[in-house]
Amino acid sequence: MTNVFGTTEKVLNRRRLVDLGEEALKKGGWRVERIQGVGKSSVRRIVKGAERHTVSIRTTQDTWIAFPRNENDSGWVTLDDVDYVVAVTVDDKDAPKEGLVYMIEGDEMRERFDRAYRARLDAGHSIPVGRGVWVSMFLAEDPSAASSVGGGIALGREPLLAMQLDASSGEDKSESSAPVSAGDEEAPLTIADAKRRLARSLGIDPQKIKIVIEA
Repeated sequence: MTNVFGTTEKVLNRRRLVDLGEEALKKGGWRVERIQGVGKSSVRRIVKGAERHTVSIRTTQDTWIAFPRNENDSGWVTLDDVDYVVAVTVDDKDAPKEGLVYMIEGDEMRERFDRAYRARLDAGHSIPVGRGVWVSMFLAEDPSAASSVGGGIALGREPLLAMQLDASSGEDKSESSAPVSAGDEEAPLTIADAKRRLARSLGIDPQKIKIVIEA
């Protein structure tokens, strides 16, 4: 599965997908709040009038989402604690054109992941506690393929929000950018610029970012 921290671009794209998930909730009339005292970065409280729920925003750049088992293997980290999962995915892992947001009831998602976990164990797969179990957004279930069980989360479901992405980078085309003067379109990105832009996206000090380039 995709290492979302493998490159600066993937880190930035993950942040964009999280933002897209929050935008979809807000357009649906929900107020989105961080929950004090909860260290899980994906968990939010959503409020609409007297209705309130706890949700987990999960993002994927390869169309599969994951939750890990808890330490005593009795359930799921984060998934067991939420009412809904807001799954934000690209439409195609190799040539993404859209970011898609789906809101799935927690009970349905837990049932899918329970079946996925049992199917893999029955097929002899080794799943260490703490390692994520991956379920596909678009791959339909095939009883003969353990890895497909629980999948097809997005099939037959209308997304809360669909946003066109820049095919070259996964960037939201609606996102504003600084004007580029003639002759600067091919200007190289410096390490300092990359650190500054990444720090702005993540909300941290640029001095805390280390970029390693491997030729």
